[in-house]
Amino acid sequence: MTLKKKALTLFFAVLGLSFATQAQNNNSNNTFQLDNPNYDISPYTGMTRQHWHDAALYLLKGAFTYIDDLDDPMKFPKQPGKSYPHNEGRVPTEKLEGLCRTLFIAAPLLHENPELTINNINVGEYYRHQIKQLINPDSPAYIVHRAKNGGPSQNLVEYGALAISLFVVPEVIWEPLSQQDKDDLAASMLSYGDGPTVDSNWKFFNIFVLSFFKDQGYDVNEELLEKYLARSLTHYRSDGWYNDSPAYDYYSMWAFQLYGVLWTEVFGNKYYPEYAEKFLANFKDLYNSYPHMFAKDGSMMMYGRSISYRMGSISPFPFMGKYGGDDVNLGWLRMISSKTILQFLQHPDFLKDNVPTLGFYGAYEPTVQNYSCRGSVFWMGKAFLSLLLPEDNPFWTVKEDQGDWKDYENDKVYNYFASSPELLITDYPESGASEIRAWCHEKVKDDWQKFRSTENYNRLSYNSIFPWQADGSNGEVAMNYAFLNQKNEWEVFRLYSFQKFEDGAYYRDAVLETDEQIKMNLVDIPLPNGILRVDRNITDKDVKMRLGHYALPEFETPITSTTKKAGKYKATIIDNGKHQLAMIPVMGWTDLEVIETEGLHPESKKSSIINATYQHKASDTPEFHISLMLWKESGKKWKSKEINPIKSLEFTNNNKSLILHFHNGDVKTVQFD
Repeated sequence: MTLKKKALTLFFAVLGLSFATQAQNNNSNNTFQLDNPNYDISPYTGMTRQHWHDAALYLLKGAFTYIDDLDDPMKFPKQPGKSYPHNEGRVPTEKLEGLCRTLFIAAPLLHENPELTINNINVGEYYRHQIKQLINPDSPAYIVHRAKNGGPSQNLVEYGALAISLFVVPEVIWEPLSQQDKDDLAASMLSYGDGPTVDSNWKFFNIFVLSFFKDQGYDVNEELLEKYLARSLTHYRSDGWYNDSPAYDYYSMWAFQLYGVLWTEVFGNKYYPEYAEKFLANFKDLYNSYPHMFAKDGSMMMYGRSISYRMGSISPFPFMGKYGGDDVNLGWLRMISSKTILQFLQHPDFLKDNVPTLGFYGAYEPTVQNYSCRGSVFWMGKAFLSLLLPEDNPFWTVKEDQGDWKDYENDKVYNYFASSPELLITDYPESGASEIRAWCHEKVKDDWQKFRSTENYNRLSYNSIFPWQADGSNGEVAMNYAFLNQKNEWEVFRLYSFQKFEDGAYYRDAVLETDEQIKMNLVDIPLPNGILRVDRNITDKDVKMRLGHYALPEFETPITSTTKKAGKYKATIIDNGKHQLAMIPVMGWTDLEVIETEGLHPESKKSSIINATYQHKASDTPEFHISLMLWKESGKKWKSKEINPIKSLEFTNNNKSLILHFHNGDVKTVQFD
C-alpha cells in the first residue's frame, strides 16, 4: 500500500456495508423513502449514515437508468430553456459533465464496494471505460486538448472534478488503467489544468488537476500551482466567507471551503503545509455564521446562483468533526445536513426522467444559468463525499439536536453580521425561518451570463420559508422595489451599496440602473415576526413605484385575502393554508394591492403577492416609506401588537434621524448619514 493510500485509509476508512438494504424507489411519486429511520440517534430526521448511503445510491440509480452498456454516456434529457447544449458542438462537454459529476456520488460508494453493480452494469468498470473514451480520438466522447492559446472552459471544471474523484478512489478508477492510458489522461487533463482560469473558485479546478498528477509523479507547473493557491486564499474575507468575484452565496461558502479542506487532506498537508494551514484556519471560521443560514428544521433557503446544486450546500459540514474545533456542535450540523437532503429527495417535483431537474424543487427556468446542462445538477453529489468518513466518526455517532435554535427565545430575533462580507443572517425563532441580506451590485448591461443581476441576488432579502418569486412584466414584484422607468418598463433595484449594520438595523443605499436620479436609502430592521422597513426616498423626479412583500404559492385551496385594523394601521393579509403574510403601510404609501400571478413562483403555477404602490413627485425634501412585512403560520390569529408594534415616530436632525418607540418598550434610532 502506498503512503497516499495509507493516508487516505486513515482519514477515509469506512466499514464495508452491505448493499442489500437499499432505499426503495417504488412509491407512487418516486421520492426517496427512509428504510427503518432511527429517531433515537436522529430525533429530527431519522437519518443515519446508512440512509445517506441509500440516498446516494438512489440518485446514482436514477442516472444509471440511462446506461444499458459501457458505451452509453451520462447524457440526460435536455430541460427546455437556456441550459446547454444548443448545438452538437457542446455535446462532448455535456457528456463530460454527466460523467464527472455523477462520479462524485459513485466514488465513495466504490470506495466501500469496488464491485458495485447498478442496472447490471459494473459501476467501476463503466467509469474506467468512459474515462478512456475521453482520450480516444475516435470516440464521440473525446475531449480535445486545450489549444495552446485557449482560455478557461467548462472542460477545466469537469477535469477538476475528475481529479477530486481520482484522489478519492484511485484504486478503482486510476490504478487499473494502463500506463499509456494514464499518460494520455494526464496529457489531456494537464492541458487544461496547466493553463488559464477564472478568478473565482475555478482556480481550485486547476489546483486539483496539478496536484493529482504531481502526486502521481508527473512533471507539473508547480509555479502555477502555488500562484493559484496563493490567489485563492486572497478571496477569503471573514467568518468563513470567501468572495467569489464578486458574489457571496451558498456556493461561495461551500465550494471554497470544501475544496480547501479536501485539497489539504489529500495533498496539501504533505506537499504545501503552509497553504494547508491557512485553508484549515479559514475552514474553522465557517461555523461562525454559515449554519445560521439554515432554518430551525435544517432546510436551506433558495438564494444565489447554481441553486440546482441544492444539498451540495451542506458538503463541508461533515468534515467539521476533524477540522472544526472543539466547540462545533456536530449534532446540529448533521441535523441540518440530513434535513437538507430530505428537503429535496422527498419533494415530489425533484426528479423528472429519473434525474434531478434544473430548479429548486421542480424545474424553474428563472433559476437556471446558461452554463448548466441537465447533468450539472449532480454537482450536489459532493454532499456524499461525507461517506468517506468512517461509521464511527463523531459526525455519524452524535445525537442530532437543533444547535443554537434550542436556546432562542420566541419573542426575539437573532442577527449574525459578518463584517467583511457585509452580510446579515437573521434567525426568527417564532417561525423557524432563516434569512439573508447580502451583496448585489451588477448591471444588466454588464451581466454577460445573465444571473448576477437577476432575482438570484437582487432581492432585499431571502427567506428559508418563502422562496423568491420572479418579477412580472406588469410590475408584480416580490421583496424588492420596482419603478416605471423611462422606457415605460418596470425595473427593480439591483445596484445596492452597503452602509452599516447598527442597533439591529441593516443600512444600504440603492440606485436604479437606468436612471441614477431614482435612489433611496434603505433600512431593514428584523422583528420577531417579520421586517420593519424604514426607507428614505431621495429621488428628485416623478416616478411610479411599488414595493413587494414575499410571495405565497397556491396549494390545495385558493389563497385568501383579508384586512385587519389595529389602531391607526390596517394590515392586508394573504393566507395559502400553510402561511400568512401581512403588510402594513406605516408611512408614505398610497395603497396596497393583492396581485394573483401565474408562472412566476418556484413551488406552484399560481401565487399571490402584496404590493404597496405610490406616485412619487419630484421634491428636494426626502420622503419616508415605512412598512411592516410580517408572517406567521396559517390558522394563527394576528394580535394587535403584532400589526401595530410602533407606539410613536419621532423625526429629528432635519429628518436625518428617526426615533421609533415600540409598545414593548424598545426604542430604536434610525440614523441616516
